[in-house]
Amino acid sequence: MRHLLAVQEQGRLTSEQVRTVAFCFGRCERTVYYWLEKAATAKRERRPRFEATEAIRVKYAFWEGNVSAVHRELVEEAEAGGPPARSLSTVRRAVRRDLSPGERAGLRDGERAQRAHFVYLRRPIEHRNAAWEGDHVEASVEVELEGRLLKPWVTWFIDTKTKVITGLAVSADAPNRSSVLLALRSALSVDEPHLPFGGLPERIRVDQGKDFGSKAVANALGQLAVILDPLPGYMPHLKGTVEALNGAAEKMFFAGLPRHTHRQRLINGQHVDPDQPPLPFTAFVDLLLRWVEWWNNTHVIDTLGSTPAQAWHDDPAPITEVSREELRLLTLEDDRTVRTITSKGIERGDLYYIAPWMTDEVSRSVKLRLLPHYEDEVEVFDARDGSYLGSAFLSHQANDDDRANMHRARARTTRRTNGTRQRAASVMKARYRPVTSAEPPRRMTVLAAEETNKKGEEPNQDAMAAMAIVEPPSRDEHLPAGWVSPLGGKRRTAPA
Repeated sequence: MRHLLAVQEQGRLTSEQVRTVAFCFGRCERTVYYWLEKAATAKRERRPRFEATEAIRVKYAFWEGNVSAVHRELVEEAEAGGPPARSLSTVRRAVRRDLSPGERAGLRDGERAQRAHFVYLRRPIEHRNAAWEGDHVEASVEVELEGRLLKPWVTWFIDTKTKVITGLAVSADAPNRSSVLLALRSALSVDEPHLPFGGLPERIRVDQGKDFGSKAVANALGQLAVILDPLPGYMPHLKGTVEALNGAAEKMFFAGLPRHTHRQRLINGQHVDPDQPPLPFTAFVDLLLRWVEWWNNTHVIDTLGSTPAQAWHDDPAPITEVSREELRLLTLEDDRTVRTITSKGIERGDLYYIAPWMTDEVSRSVKLRLLPHYEDEVEVFDARDGSYLGSAFLSHQANDDDRANMHRARARTTRRTNGTRQRAASVMKARYRPVTSAEPPRRMTVLAAEETNKKGEEPNQDAMAAMAIVEPPSRDEHLPAGWVSPLGGKRRTAPA
């Protein structure tokens, strides 16, 4: 209509143009002429449009989206000598026209509500193990542990390409860096019985929590050349894969367990069945592992068109594996203190660690690596060359088998040392040749091995004589046929 009105003002409007527009909109020519008349009248009578200025936006935010309250303030300002106030419908229409849905939600309910109206980019499709995402999620289920109710935490990692859950760890209390290290060990290993997926990823995206950003986690991944990518705070959309997994676990797993804390409530705020018996902690972990196995191997994801396991196996990208022993040592925190093995073991605070291999190692300088917040067992390394020595356990927690192993180790070391010492004594002990007449016995010498065959030479006759233990018989009738004296005598024949 604006185009027809402009042509009409120029005096070039024809009936053919009107018929064309009428046919396009399914109207008769008379209706189009009526529209042109109304448009010309509205253009002549047009007033300045009321707009939602910055002052209106401030009032809208102050009253948390209450347009009626904004209109009352405008009326009060007009009565106090300000500009004339428009009607409530005009103000409401201006707010809806000049403020976007996201802006209205943000001014009314805050930034989180505004983000629901944002449009986000999608990362380019990569290959498996190109990127993982990790996060903690508090299970909305009360479980029983040692007579008390608690809500466990799950720490897990997921591959962004195939949506495979590569590893997890469950904590009975708030998660910490030990939870992250255990979940990493489970994720990186491809030998886990429940989660046979893993290998080394190129990068891992996490939030800025202190546990994910700890030195222990950074060192463990740094030694494997895995990039740890901490994301800005309060931006869950940057790790949307694991956030979607958290939401799926809430609706598809936690909601089906007893004592689900997000279940519907009665009018008095109580649950429908407040006395429902809770699951034991171990039963919860077992059910969680079964659900993860179902997610990986049975659940078909629409965006993939297959199960995560099928998408994983169909991806031709190579997998870099790490041995279980190397993973176990790398995912431990360095104690960063040089300690000395004493007769009581390795002292750490008021604790002592012992092991059978420490027998006869007192005064050796060592370093410890251990799982954070878990002090029952440590791994011991030589402080000089960093070689791995073995595991050690708390001395006061030793059971009967541990004590027996310590006793056997000491006895074994003692026997080995005594045997070596006895062999040395037998070598150094003076020996004499027996005699057959009243004369001083001659001292016997032992020829060193390096003197018997130095540079491939034949041993000399003097050395052979020194190795003789007995004198040759002096009577020919006692000589066997064909016997040759080691002193270089000639072959003798037995008497007839």
